[in-house]
Amino acid sequence: MTLIKSISGIRGTIGGKPGDCLSPVDIVKFTSAFAGILKRETEGRVKVVVGRDARVSGEMVNNLVTGTLSGMGVDVVDVGLSTTPTVEMAVTDLGANGGIILTASHNPWQWNALKLLNSQGEFISAELGSQLLSMANSGDFTYTEVDKIGTITYDDSQIRKHIEKILALPQVNSFAIKMARFRVAIDAVNSTGGIAIPLLLRALGVEQIDELYCTPDGRFPHNPEPLPENLEEISKLVVKNKAHVGFVVDPDVDRLAIVCEDGGMFGEEYTLVAVADYVLSTTPGNTVSNMSSTRALRDVTEKAGGRHFASAVGEVNVVEKMKEVNAVIGGEGNGGVILPELHYGRDALAGIALFLSHLAQSGKRVSALRNTYPNYYISKNKIQLSPEMDVDAILKSISLKYKNQPINTEDGVKIEFGNEWVHLRRSNTEPIIRIYSESDSESKADVLARKIIDDIRDVIRG
Repeated sequence: MTLIKSISGIRGTIGGKPGDCLSPVDIVKFTSAFAGILKRETEGRVKVVVGRDARVSGEMVNNLVTGTLSGMGVDVVDVGLSTTPTVEMAVTDLGANGGIILTASHNPWQWNALKLLNSQGEFISAELGSQLLSMANSGDFTYTEVDKIGTITYDDSQIRKHIEKILALPQVNSFAIKMARFRVAIDAVNSTGGIAIPLLLRALGVEQIDELYCTPDGRFPHNPEPLPENLEEISKLVVKNKAHVGFVVDPDVDRLAIVCEDGGMFGEEYTLVAVADYVLSTTPGNTVSNMSSTRALRDVTEKAGGRHFASAVGEVNVVEKMKEVNAVIGGEGNGGVILPELHYGRDALAGIALFLSHLAQSGKRVSALRNTYPNYYISKNKIQLSPEMDVDAILKSISLKYKNQPINTEDGVKIEFGNEWVHLRRSNTEPIIRIYSESDSESKADVLARKIIDDIRDVIRG
């Protein structure tokens, strides 16, 4: 059993002893601490939006969270089965002081989590996260008296409002999508994408939709992370039904994977690349992705006359950098698209609408569109360390060895070798160093990774 307490939320498996998993006791404790922080920073009544994905434990966790917030004197707007980007937008639309999304994202069905949002509908800062963990550990919060308990109201309109805002984006060309008469296959892994994506596609004028695992009962039919090894069924469905494109999302609908008409994978790194290419064609400007994402985004950005910036890994860091450089689009190489014109959060629904607009206006097949972008390959590796090893010292030694190369130390160490790069960073949960490398072929990326791994072992032996 596992309980992971981080600055952005609390994630764990359901079942087991308190402190060892995401137990009811832990859910109440951390929800109480979050409410306590919001009350401390707010004059008058506090309002919090709560929404969840469809995983089996969701209703139980939702009851505990909403009841606890009410017991803390917080007014709750329960938006029910929803998506992470929908809840993020609902926080600002409803004038709430914060939000809690009940989802463990791409983790298997045994997991759940409390993802915490500030009043802007964005993930809370590192500083606020540290305060929350401290308050939860100390138990320094007080429940309200009976005449001041919070209200709980229900609002099932937020997905529809989210879709309306996507349709209103100037970059979304519903007419072109309708005229293209696309046939679209979708895999929503039996979570809330099964509610939201068909609604979005029909609103965009797509009439032929092949639905795979769109019953929101939380019983994931396969590993819910949208990686190629988990997408064999939709790949076959796309080919069998001669669909123009396939879309796959994770349980909370903030990551988007695309399947080509021939059943091949578009590549999760290239979801953001393609969408950014389209957005930049109508709205020139800067872009941001994290340091472990493909160089292809830099290529398409510079071709469009903009500048690309890299942030530390993590959505909150990408958003911070996007605001700093006034980026018109950004995201992460896991299929996460952030369009600030809509909101500062990864949004697979927006990604689908923008990609279909791009596809319709290009007149190309999906595989042909993918071939218009440079081919890069990322090799993902890790090296196990003993707990007593000084990771910072190891990374510093690697930095010194390659001091004549362009180096970024904002998040671990990223070293550039022409069109190749390698990124080393410590894990937040394990005694390991993650090593990502990219080149124009798989073999070159693997060779680069092995070279750096050998360098690290030399440092350890030394």
